[in-house]
Amino acid sequence: MSLRMLPLKEVLNFFNGKAPVPVEDGEYTIFGSNGPIGRSKAFNHEDAIILGRVGAYCGSVVICHEKFWASDNTIVVRAKENYDLRYIYYRLLSSPLRSYAGGAAQPLLTHTILNGVQLKLEINLTVQQRIAELLSAYDDLIENNRRRMALLEEAARQLYREWFVRLRFPGHEHTRITDGVPAGWKRKVLGDVCEEVREIVSPGSIDPDTPYIGLEYIPRRSISLNEWGRVEQVTSSKLRFREGEILFGKIRPYFHKVGVAFVDGVASSDAIVIRPLDLKVHGLVLMTVSSDPFVAVTAQTMREGSKMPRADWKQMQEYPVALPPHGLLGTFASQIQSIVEQLKTFSFANQRLRAARDLFLPRLMSGEISA
Repeated sequence: MSLRMLPLKEVLNFFNGKAPVPVEDGEYTIFGSNGPIGRSKAFNHEDAIILGRVGAYCGSVVICHEKFWASDNTIVVRAKENYDLRYIYYRLLSSPLRSYAGGAAQPLLTHTILNGVQLKLEINLTVQQRIAELLSAYDDLIENNRRRMALLEEAARQLYREWFVRLRFPGHEHTRITDGVPAGWKRKVLGDVCEEVREIVSPGSIDPDTPYIGLEYIPRRSISLNEWGRVEQVTSSKLRFREGEILFGKIRPYFHKVGVAFVDGVASSDAIVIRPLDLKVHGLVLMTVSSDPFVAVTAQTMREGSKMPRADWKQMQEYPVALPPHGLLGTFASQIQSIVEQLKTFSFANQRLRAARDLFLPRLMSGEISA
C-alpha cells in the first residue's frame, strides 16, 4: 500500500446543502444529517458523500450514488481526481470527524475545519478501488436486505389497508356493512386492545449493555426498529420496553416515528411504549398506530409543550378500531406476525454484516490487511 498523511483540502471538495421544500410525491430523496428525511421534486447534488454538519449527527457519513437534495444541516463531499469516492466514504466512516468539530452551544463542522483535517490515505487509485470493492460487498448485502425489508413493510401496509380501510377482507363480498363496520365486527377504540406502559428505570439500575432506543434511532415511516445504542450512553431515567412492544415517538408525531421492538431494552421518555393486550391483536395494533390516518389524527390532537408539541395518549387511545371476528383476526395476526419475524431476521443479519464490515474497515485502511 502507498499510505500518506494528507490534508483533506488536497483530496476533497466541500459544498453546503440548502433548506429543502419537502413534498409527498417527490422523485428525489432529501438527506439530512442523520440520513433520508423526506422527498423533493428537485435535486441539488448527485453521486456524493453527505456529512452531518451540526448537532447530534455532526460528523455522520452517508454516501448516495443517485440524484438527491442535501439539506442545510449537511456538507456535501466530492472526491478530487485520482481519488475513489467509495474509498473516501469508508475512510471518512473510520475517522472521528466529530472530534474536530467546533461550536460553543453544539458541535459544528465547517469547510475550514474539514480542509485542515489530515488523514492517512492510500494514494494509489487501483488500491483504493480494491479496498472499496471489498467493503462494498458488505454494504451491497445490507442494502439488499434493506430493500427486502421495505417490500415486506409495504406488503403489511397494503394488507392493513385492504382489510381495515377498504374493507376488502376475505368474505367481504357476502358481508353487510353498516356505518362503516362489517356485520360480525365489533366497534372498539384503541384503548380496548392495547395499553400504554410506563415502567420507569434509571440507567444505573440495569446492565450498561442494555439496548437503548432514543428518538434518533427510530426511522421515519418504517415499522422496523433496526438500530439502538446502549444504556451506558444515557444518564437520565428511561422507559423499559420488551420485545414485540411498539414505540411511538411522541415529540412532533407528524414525523411518523413508529416501530416494533426486536429486543428488550429501554426507550427515551419522549416515546410512548404501547403493549397490545394479547398476540391476536398485536398485528392490528401495530398496523393501526403506524398507519397514515392514525398519525394524522394524532398530530391534530397533540398537546402543546413548553418547547414542542407532543402526542397525547389520552386522545390516541380513543381512536376508533373495528375488531373482526376471532377467525379473521387470527388470520390477519398470523400474516403480520410472519412479516415481523422476517423483518427481525433481516435486521439482525444487517447488524452482523455491519459489525463484520466495521471490524474489517480499520485494518484495511491502516494497511494491516492488504487489499
